[in-house]
Formats: sequence, C-alpha cells, structure tokens
Amino acid sequence: MPLTPATPDYFAEPRSARLTAWGSSLLAGHAPPDHVVEEVVGSDERHRVTGLPGDAEGEQHALSWALGRLRVLGAKGLRLALPSEGHPLGLTGPAAFNAAALEAGEAVLAVGLAVGLVPEVEAYGPPGDQAVTVLWRCAEVREAPPADVPSLYEAERELADGLREATAMLARLDVAGAGPEALRALEQYRRRGHSKVLAPGYPPRAVRVLESARQVSALLAIAAGGHGAAVSAGEMAARSAALAPLRRTARRAQVAAYNALVDEPA
Repeated sequence: MPLTPATPDYFAEPRSARLTAWGSSLLAGHAPPDHVVEEVVGSDERHRVTGLPGDAEGEQHALSWALGRLRVLGAKGLRLALPSEGHPLGLTGPAAFNAAALEAGEAVLAVGLAVGLVPEVEAYGPPGDQAVTVLWRCAEVREAPPADVPSLYEAERELADGLREATAMLARLDVAGAGPEALRALEQYRRRGHSKVLAPGYPPRAVRVLESARQVSALLAIAAGGHGAAVSAGEMAARSAALAPLRRTARRAQVAAYNALVDEPA
C-alpha cells in the first residue's frame, strides 16, 4: 500500500513518548495540567495509573492526579525508553521492569525518582469502532544512566548519515512502487511544521532531531514493506538485516530527542 498522508503508522508516536514529552513539560512548569492530559490521552478513551509509591494494591488514579503525585514524590522530569529484542534502549533495570518494557516495546522512567511506568493497552468494541483505554503500571527501577541513549549532537550527526543511506537504499532496492506518493507524503509532512512535534520547553535541536528520526523511520518502513521490485523470502530477510542498523539509529535519535528536556535543556 503506498504511503499517503492519511497513513499514520510511519510517523506513529508511542504513548510513552507523548507522556514523556508532555509530562516533562508539566514538571518543568512549561504546560498546564489539563492541556497535558489532553495531549497524552489523544484519541484514547482514558488513561489511568496504578502502582505509585504508597498505593494500595489495585488502586488506580487519573493521569492528572498521578502526574501531580510524581511531582510531590520528587520527579523532576521523565525519560523515554524504546527497547527491542537485544537492545534495551533507555532502560536501567531491574530485569523484571526491563522485561515488562520489552514486551510493551516502550516505557517511561521518572528522573529524580526510582519509578518507571509501562503502558498496558486494552481495546474493546467492534472493528472500526473500537475504544482504547491505557493503564500505566508503575514499578521500581534502578537509578542509573539509561542504556545506549546518545546526546542530541551525536544523534543529529548519525541521522544525517542515516537519511542519506536510507534514501540510497530505497534506490538500490528499486522501491518504485512506493515512489512518488511516498516522497510527496514525506514532503507534505515536512511542510506541516513542528508545532505538534514536541511539547513546550524543548530545545530547537530536539525538534530537528525528532523530525529527522521520523523521516528515516518512514523511509525504512517503505523499504521493509516489500515495495518495488519483487523479492524472495531470502531477499526480504537480507533487506531486513541491511535496514536494522538504520532502524536502531532512528530509534536512538528518537529517544534522545524526547529526553532532551531533562538531559539537555535549552
């Protein structure tokens, strides 16, 4: 299927990324609570939080209350983790929390408080008319540097090389089936501006890095989707292996961008 502006998966924003950006903005005093909750919840029906320090077993809270509680407990900001098999990107341990985050593919870690949150997503209703609720499960984490997260400067430099490599790889793989429509969609995406890319308070470099990471991810999704010349299963496996380093580069840059408000404030 050609990429079009109405196809959001190529630029999908993880829920943990939204919570990191807007939660950090709130904790830094850049955004009001009601607006933060609206941005984090998005099109989901509701978000709840459970397992905060001092909670009774099974106790759940509204997201706005939970963010206020995190602030009272000493949280200064939030960091994003986007782990994948063999790559605990952004995690600090222990093993039980890392396993939950890996299963979800994402997590949020508090800064200044040894607590992490993993989203548990539940969808219900008939296909095409489903509602989604999210329960953020809190657990204790280690206070340590997050795994394999680059600086914004390193991420920007790596992405510049990665974008050139991804574009060249599309040409080598003859990804003509995605061709003009994909390129037009990417150009339209670039022209939309950055007003909704990150929350208030983020440095401009973080916005640039995240935008570039999303473009690289989109190009990789096109290439990995088998567009263009017909390929065998073996060729698809080789293609996936060739794309893996670029995919890792884009994910590392994405995490660096979302974490910049606490790690590299303006």
